[in-house]
Order: sequence, then C-alpha cells, then structure tokens
Amino acid sequence: MNRPYIFINIAMTADGKIDTYARKGAAISSARDKQRVDELRASADGILVGGRTLLDEAPRLTVKSEALREGRIRQGRSPNPIKIGVVTVADIPKDSDFIKAGDSSSVIFTTSRTSISKLEALRALGVRVFVDQAPRVDLNHMVLTLKRIGVDHLMVEGGGTINFELMRLGLVDELMIYIAPMIFGGATAPTPADGTGLLREDALQMKLAGVEEWDDGGVVLKYKFFDR
Repeated sequence: MNRPYIFINIAMTADGKIDTYARKGAAISSARDKQRVDELRASADGILVGGRTLLDEAPRLTVKSEALREGRIRQGRSPNPIKIGVVTVADIPKDSDFIKAGDSSSVIFTTSRTSISKLEALRALGVRVFVDQAPRVDLNHMVLTLKRIGVDHLMVEGGGTINFELMRLGLVDELMIYIAPMIFGGATAPTPADGTGLLREDALQMKLAGVEEWDDGGVVLKYKFFDR
C-alpha cells in the first residue's frame, strides 16, 4: 500500500459527542480507556490531528507510560510517534505543547494562506512543514508524503472535520470508538464525523470487527471499512 495504514480512535459520549458545546477538550475517557489510548499511541509511527484540535487544544500527543516509551526505544524507534498537524493557517504559538512537549518530531501540513514569517518561525523550531499552494491541504497527497517520510501506521485523534474528510476520501482502514456512559447534549457539540456530511445513499459502509464491554460502564467498538 502506498499510504500508511490509517486508524481513527475516538472517545465519545453515549449521545455521540466528542466534546461539549464549549469545545475545550472535555475529558471523556475513563482511566482504562486512557491506558488503551496510550498503548495505541505507542504502536503508531505518527499521530495526526486537524486544525481546530491543534489550535484550540494544543495536544501533547505523547506516550505517557515510561515503560511503553522504553519499549519503543528497544525496538529502535523514537520514544514518541511523530506528531502531525493538518491546518489551513498554521498560526501555532511557539510554546504550544504540540511543538514543545515530549521527545518527538513534529510535522505540519498547511497551505499558502500561512504567512512566510510563520512558516519560517515553525521551521526554526525544528518543525517539518509541507505547504500546499491551494485553499486546503490535499489529504490524498498528504498520506503519500507521510508514507514517504516513514509513517507506516498512522493514528488519527480528530477532530470531527478531519475524521470525516479522511473517511470520505476512503483513506481510513479502521475506526475505534470508546463510548462513555455520559451525555453532553448540545446541537453544536462536535461529533466523530462532522464536515459536509453525506446523503443516505452515499453512507460509508463498515463491518463490526470487535466489541468490548467494560466494568466502568464504557464500551469499545472496532469497525473495519469496506474497500471502495
């Protein structure tokens, strides 16, 4: 395959929300799910987030467990996966945890709408930057680039817009969802797949590959996408 194997991991409420209407990165995962996510991160070559998550939440995207980091080192890998951000205008503060936190490299895919001075500032911080001369980042081209720079197994941690676009383009192989026993509500609260949406006849088809029911009241679902 000329692109990475791509899986999306999501924590959502029982009413299908990945955050509250305030969009401040509300905690959803249980302690057990946080451990599962850490193990997934440790297994990946890169972790990707979209622009809103990158700018609003400044995610660390690092492996928390020292044992898991040491395990990666024993395998000849870096302690943490490559951090990958996809953002139309890369107005990222230089002290963002995305850039500063942990021992890992950072990659940004952006567009020519990002100023030259901002691009130079990011590169001066050691960030590898790819710029599309277009209004939006070409995700098909992006995944080819990621494969070329050594990302064979890519974890996507949202948000809803980048999730949907990757799925719509047929670039996602697997979807994992932790469903927490809580309700957020809110018509404007984000969901796992936002963006423009699809009509019923165009709905993306998946097959259920696994179900886990946990004592904390949560459920983990694993889906595989049908080839298209």
